Amino acid sequence: MSTNQPSATLRDVVGLDGAPAKLSDSILIMIDVQNTYRTGVMALDGAEEALAAAARLLERARDAGTPVVHIIHDGGEGSPYDIRAQIGAISDEVAPKDGEAVVVKNFPNSFHLTELEKTLTELGAAPGSGKDLVLSGFMTHMCVNYTAQGAFNLGYRPTVVAEATATRSLATPDGTVLPAAALQAAALTSITDLFGVVVPTVDTLPA
Repeated sequence: MSTNQPSATLRDVVGLDGAPAKLSDSILIMIDVQNTYRTGVMALDGAEEALAAAARLLERARDAGTPVVHIIHDGGEGSPYDIRAQIGAISDEVAPKDGEAVVVKNFPNSFHLTELEKTLTELGAAPGSGKDLVLSGFMTHMCVNYTAQGAFNLGYRPTVVAEATATRSLATPDGTVLPAAALQAAALTSITDLFGVVVPTVDTLPA
């Protein structure tokens, strides 16, 4: 029997904490904030607004002394993810500073076959350490979503900052168009069902 009421989340069913991470007790992970998503075939709806939010989040983290890890996706030479070219570079607005870790990945899950878990452990954030992860970046339905799942599977408590993410419209299996806003909402909702907590804005992330 269908109703208009939402079902309980899996987090609620299994008794997981629903409180968002505190930035000062976390590691900030900036996922694929690359020029790839600002122009051309991979341009995202709302990319510039999400980039501006990511820059504010990064500034907050740096001011708080929160460690930052930058993830960059390498799709190979000539691709929109060519990290040897300007198109695949991390955007200047959120470029890493000296001492901030950069992890290169080749799959949507930033933990898969990368140095991310080792890097987090070296920063004092091994699974079970009590340190949380704050995630932002591109694309919401893809690398942000799968990195949140990967973090959860390793025992982390990820929190995603919604306004510092973005995605794009896609064709559904029946050929209709799923608008970017709907895909964004679905991706964030799937994260909140089990894998993590989502806060709507940079300003709503606890200090």
